[in-house]
Amino acid sequence: MAQVNEQNDPNRTDIGDFLKVFACTAVMLQTVLGFALDVGSNTAQQSWIIGWYNAVKFTAPAFIFGILYTTVRTTSLRTLHGDYLPYLQKQWTALFTPTIWWTLAYLVLMPSLQQREHFDGLVSFNWQFVNGNAALHLWYNTMMLQFIILMPLFVGLTRWLTGHSGRGVAVSLITLVGYVWWVAIYDVEVFNGPRANDWYLLDRVFISFILYAIAGILLWVFRDQLIPLLTRWWWVAAITLIWSWWRNNVELKSFNGSLTFANAPYLKPTGVVYALSAIALIVALALWLIKRQSQLLPTVHFLAIYAYRAFLGNVFWMNLLWQGERLFGWQSNSALGVRVAVTYVLGWAIAFGFAIEGHRLETWIKAGAERIYLKVEQSKA
Repeated sequence: MAQVNEQNDPNRTDIGDFLKVFACTAVMLQTVLGFALDVGSNTAQQSWIIGWYNAVKFTAPAFIFGILYTTVRTTSLRTLHGDYLPYLQKQWTALFTPTIWWTLAYLVLMPSLQQREHFDGLVSFNWQFVNGNAALHLWYNTMMLQFIILMPLFVGLTRWLTGHSGRGVAVSLITLVGYVWWVAIYDVEVFNGPRANDWYLLDRVFISFILYAIAGILLWVFRDQLIPLLTRWWWVAAITLIWSWWRNNVELKSFNGSLTFANAPYLKPTGVVYALSAIALIVALALWLIKRQSQLLPTVHFLAIYAYRAFLGNVFWMNLLWQGERLFGWQSNSALGVRVAVTYVLGWAIAFGFAIEGHRLETWIKAGAERIYLKVEQSKA
């Protein structure tokens, strides 16, 4: 397959856009499946819930990979200092502000969605606010925003790697060996280990997803060498995906006691293999569509812009729908599959719709405020 000629234009649909959209769409299904697991009691129901959950268990790695890939492709940061403040100001508006508002909404309006302990005062409220326990998906924000703050370091790494394939090989080996070590420690000490309660926050430290960030950087820097490999050997990733998905299902069912998705963390060997395989297949699909200038490209890019905001609100809307569907008598186990499907489709549409229209409203309000400010200043003059 010929090389895909990607430019630095931020308005151009790229691999990162596909990964963001796939990740956001998949993680919303994780949300509904979590609700379904709480009411699904028989073995048949639990089997399809586990199967679908493990099928979409690539979302956080894919999002990090996509963010790093797109950022280093389009970045204008030249140093670790010169453009850092404008960069942070832009990210504050795009990412930090919606995170703050949505976290506050979950804690105030849906406190029952808190993970682990619930707040009982100002100190515990603030702790729940920043540690990612305000809702079942906000741990990801705590982790992802660390990458945003540290982005100049990754941009610096990109510049250091560019044009030096030997450095790329060295960084790849060091990252892989270091990540295997990190996963081994987590598997032994934290995941059902003696440090499970003390070190549980490790899964939201940026190091826990550094492999996918570095992989996104390497794909952009060494695209001439890596893209032909991905497009030629995509079927290997497909076989690996199927095998690791099967292994993840077996492993999750093997635990004694009640079934819980807490026993399916990203930081386990088969989880890492599955995530990398899924990312490779999404990348191969994206390259195929980009090469053919598919009519889907503008839609994918548009959705990618709002993927993060839609992700933030998805649990809020899914929870409202899930609880509201009791009015239709769908709380019974016999209608569980229908309930999951309806909640998922409607929740996806509402989450993206609210993100899009909310951003438009925000832009309109800002524009109006700026016009009023200018008129006031002109009247003073």
